[in-house]
Amino acid sequence: MKTNVEKMIKILVFCLAINLILASCKDEKMKQVVIQAPIADKQVTKLEKHGDVREDNYFWMRLSDAQKKAEEKDNQTQKVYDYLNAENKFYEEETSETKDFQEYLFEEMKGRIKEDDSSVPYKKDGYYYITRYETGQQYPIYTRKKETLEAEEEVLFNVNDEAKGYDYFQLGGLNVSTDNKLIAFATDTVSRRQYFIRIKNLETGKVYKDVIENTTGGSVWANDNKTLFYTKKDPVTLRSSKIYKHTLGSDANLDELVFEEKDETFGVFVTKSKSKKYLVIGSYNTVSSEYQILEADNPNGEFRIFQARERDLEYDIAHYGDHFYIKTNKDDATNFKLMRTPENKTSKESWVDVIPHREDTLFEDFSIFKEYLVLEERTEGLNKIRIKRWDNSADYYLPFDEETYSAGVYANPDFDTKIIRYSYNSMTTPSSVIDFNMKDQSKEIKKEQEVLGGKFDKNNYVSKRIWVPSRDGKKIALSIVHHKDTQINENTPILQYAYGSYGYTISDGFSTTRLSLLDRGFVYALAHIRGSQYLGREWYEDGKMLNKINTFNDFIDCSKYLIDNKYTSAEHLYAMGGSAGGLLMGAIVNMNPELYNGIISAVPFVDVISTMIDDSIPLTTGEYDEWGNPNVKKYYDYIKSYSPYDQVKAQAYPNMLITTGLHDSQVQYWEPAKWIAKLRDLKTNNKLLFLHTNMEAGHGGASGRFNALKETAEEYTFFLSLENKLEK
Repeated sequence: MKTNVEKMIKILVFCLAINLILASCKDEKMKQVVIQAPIADKQVTKLEKHGDVREDNYFWMRLSDAQKKAEEKDNQTQKVYDYLNAENKFYEEETSETKDFQEYLFEEMKGRIKEDDSSVPYKKDGYYYITRYETGQQYPIYTRKKETLEAEEEVLFNVNDEAKGYDYFQLGGLNVSTDNKLIAFATDTVSRRQYFIRIKNLETGKVYKDVIENTTGGSVWANDNKTLFYTKKDPVTLRSSKIYKHTLGSDANLDELVFEEKDETFGVFVTKSKSKKYLVIGSYNTVSSEYQILEADNPNGEFRIFQARERDLEYDIAHYGDHFYIKTNKDDATNFKLMRTPENKTSKESWVDVIPHREDTLFEDFSIFKEYLVLEERTEGLNKIRIKRWDNSADYYLPFDEETYSAGVYANPDFDTKIIRYSYNSMTTPSSVIDFNMKDQSKEIKKEQEVLGGKFDKNNYVSKRIWVPSRDGKKIALSIVHHKDTQINENTPILQYAYGSYGYTISDGFSTTRLSLLDRGFVYALAHIRGSQYLGREWYEDGKMLNKINTFNDFIDCSKYLIDNKYTSAEHLYAMGGSAGGLLMGAIVNMNPELYNGIISAVPFVDVISTMIDDSIPLTTGEYDEWGNPNVKKYYDYIKSYSPYDQVKAQAYPNMLITTGLHDSQVQYWEPAKWIAKLRDLKTNNKLLFLHTNMEAGHGGASGRFNALKETAEEYTFFLSLENKLEK
């Protein structure tokens, strides 16, 4: 009997084990079904240029704005939406276990921010203007006070009220009339930077019926306080192409066209001189500029050319007294210089030097005051602020003593003042707003950025610059910051960041959100690669057009330096970039994927050939002097050699998170969508590969200061999870 019982028990145990195994297999199979990565349908589209035929399996993902806006989706639209939603679902399911930590990280970042914060007031035309935030609110409140800061607050806009009912809301282009009675304002509720301009009466609070559609958001009042000049965009390409004149109370559909920019490689804008004497229309592309001027007292007059455009002649203008001052690269001034000319003789033949060109210093900007000229320069990568009296009785630089930092002059709208306002911060020093007396050289710190939470002490962090040798002998500045307790060795996680295009220089500034990485043992490394102007204009020229490959090589050389010198290893090196920096990420993972454990490529410009060859895509033609025009064969061949989408191949890729916005007007969503589909089809390993599409936002991501923090928490969680540092 006992034997039979034992047999029965053994049979039951065996059956139970089998059932558990089968159930486990079933669960595993179900799990595999649940987390199956989306596989995009292949529909071959052949694209031919210069005798070269490219086969694009995912060209079908491209939707027009009309298709996205249609209430009823056609089959193609639905198919694209289904694919994007499937990618989002896959990403959400695969990262579900990190959601609690994302929320924790978000609250941690939010906890460092002073929610009931306000800007330092600035004075213009008799009013102090202040931007403030209230606790728990996503958006700013714009206010002003007349004559003194003790005066009653006048609320211009509470954006929290304006934004109600919108998934995305952006208020900008605030422009007060000369008599202080009217304000023009612009709103974007789609995140394609196509703004509606409206006008509000600040005395009565009434918003006029005038509605101007499809603008850049910028506008300027003539001195009659009833005539408004503004810039309209081409509805398809989104190029700023026309300047119109609107009269208060009139039908915007009947507004007068003042100027149309016919050259499709140029954009336009309209502004007003600080002296308030001139209205100014500017036309610009990557290598040329042109201005037209008109007395602001005569809005119905004819604009006249300041200096006709010439290829490779760049200039900016400011009016003072009976002269114009000009920042320009005239006469091969690669790093720019300052010139001036009488206001009645504005062609370049009359320009004379004020501050000559210097080989070692990039002249970035200037501000004009009644008694002083303020110059913003960059030498050996560092910001310099120079103060010079018009009578030459004083000429000096503001002292900055950190190894690397960021400093910049504010707009300073008051002309007759001895005070300039500037900002200062570094990788370890929170931002300060400082008023500097140019006469007695005293300064007053008006505001220091508060880092709440009780844990921050700047002395707990260290930063420095490393000069990395590039493969062609150049020296690349690599700015790093980390917690003082972080041990630097092969196991140290490093996040390497860069942009590297359009001459845009990312300064070495402070970030409260970055502390969440530094406090968990990460090192942050900012690479000042070619394509920026960190080391002058030539640094930019050597990283664009037919020199673009230098941008990617510089980033890779910095990565190799960090690995070779035991700052980290490939198992702990991460990289991130957005927009043109997303192109950078796409290029480096094709060229040297083995160097990185994880990559985030945000709103990435990765289908360079297809975009640059299609002038119907927004903002394409204005980019020819940055990347080259692929309608010309030598540029086509060169761009194709690095274009991330075209260069995807069968190889092992690092863990990757790619983000985009459905309504992005600068880098269309289909570029990253196509890219990830091709990567998933060809990559030879099982590393993570995610696409997250914000179905409501555009190039800048979510609106509202807290929503943006959620995106940052999401990104940091990706890196921290790869490093197994989800520490609370």
